Amino acid sequence: MGKTNRTEAFSDGVLAIAITLLVLDLRVPARDMLEGSLAHALGHEWPALFAYVASFLAIGIIWVNHHAVFNLIGVVDRLAMFLNLLLLMCVAAIPFTTALLSEYLTAGSDGRTAALVYSFVMLAMALCFGALHRYVAHRPALLAQGVDSVVVRASLVRFTVVGLTLYGLTIVVALISAIACLALHLIIALYYGFEQTSRAPRPNE
Repeated sequence: MGKTNRTEAFSDGVLAIAITLLVLDLRVPARDMLEGSLAHALGHEWPALFAYVASFLAIGIIWVNHHAVFNLIGVVDRLAMFLNLLLLMCVAAIPFTTALLSEYLTAGSDGRTAALVYSFVMLAMALCFGALHRYVAHRPALLAQGVDSVVVRASLVRFTVVGLTLYGLTIVVALISAIACLALHLIIALYYGFEQTSRAPRPNE
């Protein structure tokens, strides 16, 4: 077992790179290629802007909740670090799936395929995050001093079960509409913007 500082620092670095890469998919319309006004050209970029906002919020809120979960942890063991790596592997793929979805968002069946890929990566991220949270919640020895493991386990429903259900729903929606699927991902990100974890103190502490 070891302190969490190196794990948190590495995670912050991966999350920072992933959220920064999202902006690379936003393109400046070339002056010599404009057909009409700049405002008209920017309007055509709405799929990329929509995907950027949804994914930026998703990764940003992942970072917030990752920080919240690690506030519950006093030390990490080898398996906790590997679970965290799996989470980061999924997060690192979000810029690619965002670029894919922004390019094909309005492309009919190809758009639905892109939305499926995006949704499967987000579902995998949620599974890994849930696995990490569940693992530490059931190991009081890993929790920080003053954290009640019973309360942490109780938060698994809203942090994991509800989220996995919603991400599973995005796969169904992706089969119908890529735009509706991306809108649902934005709503899920906003849901996770609310406090999902708790560190109620143990009795007499």
